[in-house]
Amino acid sequence: MPPPFTLTREAIQGGLVQKMAAALAEQGGIRLLSEAELTASRAAVLAEADLAGGVWLFAYGSLIWNPAFHFVDRQTGTLFGHHRRFCLWTNLGRGSPERPGLMLGLERGGCCRGVAYRIAPEAVESELAIIWRREMLSGAYRPAWLRVRLATGVVPALGFVVNHRHERYAGRLGDDQVATVLASAEGVLGRGAAYLNDTAAHLAEIGIADPYLARLCRLVALAPRPAEPAPVTPSATSADGR
Repeated sequence: MPPPFTLTREAIQGGLVQKMAAALAEQGGIRLLSEAELTASRAAVLAEADLAGGVWLFAYGSLIWNPAFHFVDRQTGTLFGHHRRFCLWTNLGRGSPERPGLMLGLERGGCCRGVAYRIAPEAVESELAIIWRREMLSGAYRPAWLRVRLATGVVPALGFVVNHRHERYAGRLGDDQVATVLASAEGVLGRGAAYLNDTAAHLAEIGIADPYLARLCRLVALAPRPAEPAPVTPSATSADGR
């Protein structure tokens, strides 16, 4: 497997991420949203909000440690009514058709501690366009306005809730199954186990302990990784190896 591709602001803006996703989605039979569909989805969500003070965005996974968008404020926050869970299959970034992975989503019930970013009013359109091209490529999430408690009070924040009607929705998987999948999954963005560990580690850095992620980290550490394909060696009876 080549070194993991780094997801950057420039790669998203330049269309490289969309091109890579389109090639991988075709292998896995997944339909990606068109630019027109992404724009319409974003416009529908923004039509529901007062943008005078900008937009708060709630991050619960890789957006915590690799946002790739510009913001003017960052605070830890608690979302009530949803919890963080590995519930979305992927054969794109952290998986492949041969070794599908799992991504985090917001599921109903409980609460979730994460990071809230505030995007300035004048940057809402440009920055959310980047976020939509990253998070909404296949429509597996449902953007929603959620109430997040910050140290300064409760704010409406945009969050990406898992779309239960989407073909990639995995349902409620047991911890052992999730750990087995993450231990073996690998794609262009790297290993599923690294996604788990990075999320847990960056949450810990800002004082957030997540027992669910900690339990999965322990299980993944104990899970065997699949053997790598054996290298092809020249035949002892053929000079060119055929």
